[in-house]
This record gives sequence, structure tokens and C-alpha cells, in this order.
Amino acid sequence: MSAWRERLTGAWYDPEAGPPAWARLLEPFYRLVVRTRRGLYRRGFLRSGHPGVPVVIVGNLTVGGAGKTPLVILVAQLLVELGRRPALVSRGYGGAEPRHPHRVREHDDPAFTGDEPLLLANATACPVWICRDRLAAARAAAAGGADVIVADDGLQHYRLRRDFEIVVVDGARGLGNGRCLPAGPLREPPARLGEADLVVCNGEGHCPPGAVRMSLVGEEAVRIDASARQPLAAFAPGPVHGIAGIGHPQRFFDFLARHGVEVVPHPLPDHAHVPEGLLAPQDGLPVLMTSKDAARCARTPASAACWEVPVTADLGADAPRLRQALARRLGMREA
Repeated sequence: MSAWRERLTGAWYDPEAGPPAWARLLEPFYRLVVRTRRGLYRRGFLRSGHPGVPVVIVGNLTVGGAGKTPLVILVAQLLVELGRRPALVSRGYGGAEPRHPHRVREHDDPAFTGDEPLLLANATACPVWICRDRLAAARAAAAGGADVIVADDGLQHYRLRRDFEIVVVDGARGLGNGRCLPAGPLREPPARLGEADLVVCNGEGHCPPGAVRMSLVGEEAVRIDASARQPLAAFAPGPVHGIAGIGHPQRFFDFLARHGVEVVPHPLPDHAHVPEGLLAPQDGLPVLMTSKDAARCARTPASAACWEVPVTADLGADAPRLRQALARRLGMREA
């Protein structure tokens, strides 16, 4: 991440550091564009469409990750339990973002599909379709037999009409300073939260009132060449090298620290290429990385001895709220 961008994003989440003057000046223009664009869709001047089967959106208001991918996997699993045939759709950010729908296969190149769609395809038994036009991807998925669509990170993709919206908030960082780009991290104003069917807060801290609480859980690491798996506790006290090319890398390092593992952190920009030098450090220490990073570099020979740390979304006592809300809104009968 460039130094100026790092300073800007730092100001978004530091209550004592205001955004620079140029960012504050540009924010009203950004808000105007967002409001105008959405108004054009509402009035039909920009065309939207529906694939003919229910659409569930899982997205966030902020730039960067909030923990959407594990929640998308959980939503897909719940829909299967409810007797539906879900398919997942994504733009395929970080990959080729094809103009025409492509169904992701297990052995696709992540340089084409992007890391998250490949991760979703490997973590679920559901079809995953990618296209820069998510409406086209959703229609292809429906034509392929899906009876409900789960759109990963499609909250602002208003070309795709939706039946149920889930907004994920990063509990550690919340909505930052509450300002829109470039003065803050928000893609849309905070009031947008009130329009969603469900707000899910990942972790503790700055959770909106009434949000469903979510935590990311995982107790083991898996070698990328699939030759071994062992508890995270086996890496304690460390140190280990930690690689995280996600929206909020510190979340991964904190996760390892909670398991008693000392981490030499290597934060990378979201979806970034993992340099081979990080995969085979000269000090011989173990290398642990997120599942997204593992999806990107699994084909690199140097990554074979590295360890992926898979996590799953756990809603605890709030899990019935998500299940009931999905069933009620989508007209499904709970098992």
C-alpha cells in the first residue's frame, strides 16, 4: 500500500486524525454521484433486472473486507439445509472479471477467477458463477438450475434486483469516521444500514444496535499441499510468519495471537499477489496465511510447505435469527 493511501485510510479510522482538506471537499460530490445513480435505477432510467429466482445480497458499506466470505458460505449452507439449490455469484474481483458468465471450477486459475470465487467453489458444494455483470451471472446460475442466488459483495450493484440484503460490519473498525469516500471509508451513507433486511457485526466493538453477532472461528491449520493438518496451538508460542492479503489484515494477526501464537506480520493489500520470498523465508519459521491468500498462491511451488488457516462464521445464539429471516422473507418452510 502506498504511503499516502495508508495515511488516508489511517485517518478514516483514527478519531483524532481528520481526513485531509481535499478529501473533505470531494466527499459531497461523491455523495451526489451515489444518490443520483441510485435514483436513476429507482426511476428506471438505468436498467436493472431480476433472474427470476430469489436473490440474497451479502455486502458491506465500507471499502475493504468485513468478513463477508465466511458469511456467504454460511448462508449457502443454511439455504441447502432449508431444501434449496443455491448458487453463488461474484464479480470475480482480482481476476479477469469476464464479460460473459463463467462457472468456476475447482482447478481454475485464480488469476482468472479471482481468489474469493475459487475459495467459495472449494468451500461449498454450490455452483459459483463470475461476471462483471452480476445480473448476467445470476441469470446463468438460474438457467443452470439454481432456485436461489447468493451474491457476494453486491450491495451497490443495483443492476441486480434483490429480495434480501445482509450488510456485514467489521466490529473492530465499525463505520470508521462515518464519512463517505474519499473523506471516509463508506461507499454509501450510514443511513443505508437501516434499509437492509439484516445487519451482521463481525467481532466485538463498534456494532450497530440490533445487529446479529458473528465471530470467525477456527482451531487448526492445513498444509497447502494437503499433506498434514495440526492444531493452531501446536504453533504456539511461535514465532511464525503471518501473511494476510485481506481488507483488514490485523484481524488475522489478532486471531493467531488469541491462540497464543506470536506473529511476524506481513500485511498485504486486499487480493494482492503473495511474493515468493514470503512463502519460503530464510529463517525457516512456519508460514501461516488466510484462506484467500492460499487460494491465490496454492499453485506456486514455494507455497507447498505453508499453512492455510481456515475459519468459519459462527453466529452463536443469533444463528436462528438469520435462518428465520431467510425462511420468512424467501417464503421457505423451516425444517
